[in-house]
Amino acid sequence: MKEKMELRLAGSGGQGVILGAIILAEAALENDNYAVQSQSYGPEARGGMCKAEVIIGKDEIDFPKIENPDVLLALSQSSLDKYCNDTNENCMIIADSSLEIPNTKNKVMSVPIIETARNVIHNQQTANIVALGAINTLVPMVGYEALEKAVLKYVPSHAAEQNKKALQEGQRIAQSLILQ
Repeated sequence: MKEKMELRLAGSGGQGVILGAIILAEAALENDNYAVQSQSYGPEARGGMCKAEVIIGKDEIDFPKIENPDVLLALSQSSLDKYCNDTNENCMIIADSSLEIPNTKNKVMSVPIIETARNVIHNQQTANIVALGAINTLVPMVGYEALEKAVLKYVPSHAAEQNKKALQEGQRIAQSLILQ
């Protein structure tokens, strides 16, 4: 991991990007890193655009807002369209494979996040956890064990095994993309 990583997770309300950012920040703290997390969303409970940002660093973080994201996760077309142009060319964009990728100089990874949650895990609500497994495989930031521990801290106990599987599937699909 770099000395400091800035991540923006974006999607629609109900896709779990805010919880995903909280989990990622928790995993960073578990690995003895510093982390800050912030979020914003529209007034709609579900369906409105939302984003969450996480900064992970080896040293104390003195400014809690992202200046140049290293990673952009987009789970909805509107979030990809809005935030794609708000990145520098070194930012890796991880977009759900159902999205139309705009022209960009960024490295873009099209990952079947929602499809995996729906068809492999059989629960579309686990898309955020699939995404975390994929992100951390494509851009390693925290140890897998710390990430899994953080996931289990924040998901209901009756859904623990399903979310562990979602995390593993996210890692597996990202590894298969790396090998291509």
